[in-house]
Amino acid sequence: MLKVLFFSFILLIANKSISQYSSEGDLISRFRPGVMWFNTGLRPAIPEKVRKYDRLIFDLTYNTWNGDQKVFKNDWNSIGLNTNIIFDIPITKGNTVSFGTGITHSLFRIQHNNLFVSDSTNSFTTYQLKDTTSTFDKNYLGGNSFSVPLEFRFRTKGWKHFKVHIGGRIGYQLNLFSKTISTGENGKIYHKSFDYTDINRLIYSAHVRIGMRNWALYGSYNLNGLFSHRSSSQLNLVQVGLSISLY
Repeated sequence: MLKVLFFSFILLIANKSISQYSSEGDLISRFRPGVMWFNTGLRPAIPEKVRKYDRLIFDLTYNTWNGDQKVFKNDWNSIGLNTNIIFDIPITKGNTVSFGTGITHSLFRIQHNNLFVSDSTNSFTTYQLKDTTSTFDKNYLGGNSFSVPLEFRFRTKGWKHFKVHIGGRIGYQLNLFSKTISTGENGKIYHKSFDYTDINRLIYSAHVRIGMRNWALYGSYNLNGLFSHRSSSQLNLVQVGLSISLY
């Protein structure tokens, strides 16, 4: 009899500790989109607590540029990844409007199969078409940056919410690099160079996300060019892709 009472008591505690509630009163929590959807920690969620969303976001992007070169003319595998860690700060009671800020790391890569030529004497960089003397098979331009995102977030009520994020980022371009792949007698030859003298270190951009729950379409446009010298090719980074929010 004591064993029956003991196990009944344990089951009661376990049920209370894992039960989860939504603002609609359901026992199943739908507060958090993504891998943490059903997790409320060791205790049940508080029904009145304002729910926060989109705190860890990955943007998988196709990268191109606009300016001296036409947009969307680069190869399909010009892929990039933005990793966003953002604080969701509610503005309205139901968190239908919020403000987001945090930190973003951005890695972009563009396969262009032409040439970036740096003039070390005059410190400018030009984008030139591949000529008959060039022997490489593929050529990439890539870069890493850190920035601070600032965005207003609008969403409808409920766990199946529609959302729109509108904002921008300001940050620092850590590097730009080219990677060339060519074929030699003994196989593939890889060459990587960071020899760009006029990197635009200060970067600022505008972006938008439109989607439902933890999925969204993503678009971003850098308001200043990759290179700072007035004689350099004027190329503004453009990103379009898909965002997924895991927490």
